[in-house]
Amino acid sequence: MREELIRFTADDADAGQTVRDVLQKRYGVSRRLLVRAKFNGLITRNGALVFVNEQVQTGDEIAVLVDEEETEAVQPEEMPLTIRYEDEDLMVIAKPAGLVVHPTGNHPAGTLANGVVAYWQKRGEKRRFRAVNRLDKDTSGLLIVAKNQWAHEQFSRMQQERRLTRIYQAIAEGIVRPDAGVLDHPIGLAENSFITRQVREDGQTAVTHFRVLARGDGMSHVELRLETGRTHQIRVHMSHEGHPLAGDDLYGGARTYIGRQALHAAQLAFVHPRTGMEMKWSEPLPADMQHLLKRFFS
Repeated sequence: MREELIRFTADDADAGQTVRDVLQKRYGVSRRLLVRAKFNGLITRNGALVFVNEQVQTGDEIAVLVDEEETEAVQPEEMPLTIRYEDEDLMVIAKPAGLVVHPTGNHPAGTLANGVVAYWQKRGEKRRFRAVNRLDKDTSGLLIVAKNQWAHEQFSRMQQERRLTRIYQAIAEGIVRPDAGVLDHPIGLAENSFITRQVREDGQTAVTHFRVLARGDGMSHVELRLETGRTHQIRVHMSHEGHPLAGDDLYGGARTYIGRQALHAAQLAFVHPRTGMEMKWSEPLPADMQHLLKRFFS
């Protein structure tokens, strides 16, 4: 399947530049993707093949098309998907708690990736599953799936430049103080573990901004914004502060009142890589976390 990644009409600012320079500098097309387009696709100007070192003139219509890479070995499995938004470049999906994002050795099937691949195949689309912000199995909320390599590259750049806003809500054990602050603690793998993370001096930089929304009977309702995106970052940081998330028994929380970590990806915001439009979504708390709020914060 050949898909269109970029199509634009050159303006005066593009005139005199090479096709390569406009694609790379203005539209963020990587060298790798340009090579794919040249040898496994098409680059056209006004409908005719063009070399990337040719100069662009005002009014030229440039299009980049590539053959989608072979779909990875993810078996399609139809499942209900809560799609909050979709266009040619991306999907925003509300993931329920308990659903693994991508197949692993312990979860070879029944994942979000299996469901999305089935959804695409039913629509006649051949795509690879590319999750932008992966959520833990037991974390609910908003997740971005890039529908092509170019979009995935743009989101990767947004994350590196910290232009992708990800805001979570959590219910933590204990009374969190102060009202707001920044948790700046490096995170790495715990000793003798392939899963558990911990704060450690030789870890990767990890920064979480927090704001207390409410304090209840031995619990705190907290909003957290990720500046970096380390594995288990919020869970590790809150546990390190002495406030593990309710239900997060991996990091010291109790499952007395909820059967999974009380963590929800509540908001996403970014500038669309193709249109330049500011986009924002909010997802309400799921029933189990709402139940905790009623129990401890009424």
